[in-house]
Amino acid sequence: MRISAGLHKVVAYVRGAPGTYVWLGMLFVTTVAVHLMSPEFEQEFLRARSTNITGLSENPLRVLFASAMLIDGGIWLPYLVLYSLFHAPAERWLGTVRWLVVCLGAHVLATLISEGAVLMAIWEGRAPFSSVDALDIGVSYALAGVMGVLTYRIAMPWRLGYLAVVFAVYALPLAVSGTFTDVGHFIALLIGLACHPLTRGRGEPWNPKETLRAFRDNVRP
Repeated sequence: MRISAGLHKVVAYVRGAPGTYVWLGMLFVTTVAVHLMSPEFEQEFLRARSTNITGLSENPLRVLFASAMLIDGGIWLPYLVLYSLFHAPAERWLGTVRWLVVCLGAHVLATLISEGAVLMAIWEGRAPFSSVDALDIGVSYALAGVMGVLTYRIAMPWRLGYLAVVFAVYALPLAVSGTFTDVGHFIALLIGLACHPLTRGRGEPWNPKETLRAFRDNVRP
């Protein structure tokens, strides 16, 4: 009975976030396909779908979409965890359309801003010209944006703690290494935070204290 009830809850959770898990399924397919490629063809395949300066200047819509269907690093399982922890709750809370707006906004705008910074660095001689073809794929900008908008899902004062952790995750790499990808992640986080208007009318913020109290009441003999 308990196993059946648990499976029912998992199915209900997945159904409540269809966009998240369809996206995950597509990422699984593309990840398997990339692993089956030869190393030479894999590099050619990924570079043709990279949101670098060359790709954005030649076919921006194609590479922006294709990049969001690939995983940087080629390991799918961690994304199953991350999507379930962040994307799924955001989609269930905001609804698929608003969640998708956050994802697209973070993915597209952070990509354009970070690649604009690359172009400026090349222009000023701070980066080699070969950076126009640097490999830039993946879904991490959309994830950062969703992590940002989820700030408003949490009630005060817990919200401040969550925001401090998220800022540390993205601000520390920016301060230490300061790569253009780090810039993109931090910009995507700010874009997610700027999506506050999309959260209006989506119910009261989640209070972890109330959830913990309900859990204790259920397990109390």
